[in-house]
Amino acid sequence: MKVSFVSSQAITQALRYQTSRIQGDLNNALKEMNTLRVADTGLALGARTSVSVSLHREIDRLNSLIDSNKLAASRLEMTQIGLRQLSDAASDLLADYSTALSDTADPAITRQQAEKTLALMSSVLNANVNGENIFAGINTDVKPFNDFLDPTSPNRIAFDTAFQTHFGFAADAPAAANITGAQMDAFLTAVESQFLGADWHGSWSEATDQQITSRITLTETAQTSVSANIVGFRKLAMAAATVVATFSDTMSKEGRDAILDRAFKLVGEVIPELANQQGYTGIAEQRLTSANDRMSMQIDLFTKSIQDLEGIDELNAASRVTGLKTQLEISYQLTASMQQLSLLKYLS
Repeated sequence: MKVSFVSSQAITQALRYQTSRIQGDLNNALKEMNTLRVADTGLALGARTSVSVSLHREIDRLNSLIDSNKLAASRLEMTQIGLRQLSDAASDLLADYSTALSDTADPAITRQQAEKTLALMSSVLNANVNGENIFAGINTDVKPFNDFLDPTSPNRIAFDTAFQTHFGFAADAPAAANITGAQMDAFLTAVESQFLGADWHGSWSEATDQQITSRITLTETAQTSVSANIVGFRKLAMAAATVVATFSDTMSKEGRDAILDRAFKLVGEVIPELANQQGYTGIAEQRLTSANDRMSMQIDLFTKSIQDLEGIDELNAASRVTGLKTQLEISYQLTASMQQLSLLKYLS
């Protein structure tokens, strides 16, 4: 018969290993109790781990889209505010021009109203939200609208040069008193390309015609900006700028009447065009809201599916933590007792 000997050191090492293993299990159990999900999805789910990974990825993608939609929604909200302000300004300008055409308004007051409209256009169309110029099209880092009230602005220089070239003198020159209505009509037709033609780009606007297209769901896109180049803005600029640049004390009444008549017609066209643009923008806002609602529902469904795959019972998790803590305490006590064992103590 052979007798095997087991040293106290070997038993101590075994207890240390057991203690270390229990500590690891306890850490996982605590994590599961806090998250109510398995600590190691690969170990718990096996082949179904890929399903869990895919669900988590889809949730991240949807949350990313919802976050980007919030930025787009903010841009559209500010766009709506700007459109509403300019629409109101156009209505006020129409009333002012109507009064001026009836010879009951001072030309200086009419010019001031036009200046007020241009100042508002510069403020609205150069609005910046979250570091983006919202009316600049896809050139969001560029200030889109040039200030006509600035004498050194390219649009003001281009207009004054065109007037000088056409008539041979400036709008505030004494000779302007002899301009007939027909002559002014001819000039306005000639200068129209600065507003409604290709000359608008570069002199009046640095914006692009292409508007921002945002992906609002995994399968949908929507235009989420309005360019400063839309026709309504161009017509409003012409209606105001022609009055500002030509309504001098020396301008003939026939000339002023011709300008007012053209400007009045333009503003009358601007109001419904801006109203239509507000409608298009509102549709985009509704689509964003609807898209976010649908994606939130998808996230809820995916989250429930993940819970079904990875979720654990709260009571079982708490019970397991309690059991492991008890085992760990016992392991500590046994280890401490084994460390106290020695041959000298036994012999004494």
